[in-house]
Amino acid sequence: MLSAKEVMNVSKIIPVISVNETKNMLQLAEALIEGGVNIFEITLRTPNALKVIEAVVKEFPDAITGAGTVMSPDSFKAVSDIGAKFAISPGLTPALAKAADGGSISLLPGVATASEIMSGIEYGFDAFKLYPATIVGGVDALKAFGGPFKDIVFCPTGGINADNAKSFLNLDNVPCVGGSWIVPNQLVDYEKFYEVTRLTKEALELLE
Repeated sequence: MLSAKEVMNVSKIIPVISVNETKNMLQLAEALIEGGVNIFEITLRTPNALKVIEAVVKEFPDAITGAGTVMSPDSFKAVSDIGAKFAISPGLTPALAKAADGGSISLLPGVATASEIMSGIEYGFDAFKLYPATIVGGVDALKAFGGPFKDIVFCPTGGINADNAKSFLNLDNVPCVGGSWIVPNQLVDYEKFYEVTRLTKEALELLE
């Protein structure tokens, strides 16, 4: 079992993906891996999300395939059962925290305020998703959180792009960012996966 901090150290970018067709997702995963990113957050925002995740887990066993938009104990169990290696949620509830505490994969819960971070720490979490990052204070908020929460790390997600990603990653408490700018739906829909590989390579070079 990978801890949340270990998941966050796999890559500087965790692509946030919403794809409904298994074929497209498999091609997308291959394009991302070719570009240098072998971790995927596949959100539960599409009807076939669980089937898509399961297919990627089977086809790319060495990749770190996780599920996003996990908001209930049932969905946490469902993604665990199909082989996801981590789960990400936009927030945290007592029920979800309890499910994660007894689960076989790590949960990266979303927070937006100091109170939510404190609540998460009480549940035993030491790594969070700041969401929606640019709306709830962005870089300045994370700098402020670094004082009272010096041992806590964050994956900012929401509004992250090629122009601001590096400013987040320059912070000591930010090992990675989450974003969809390297996996735009238009490129997936038109199956321009070579462009995804190019965007991924460019993003990683920019963030070095």
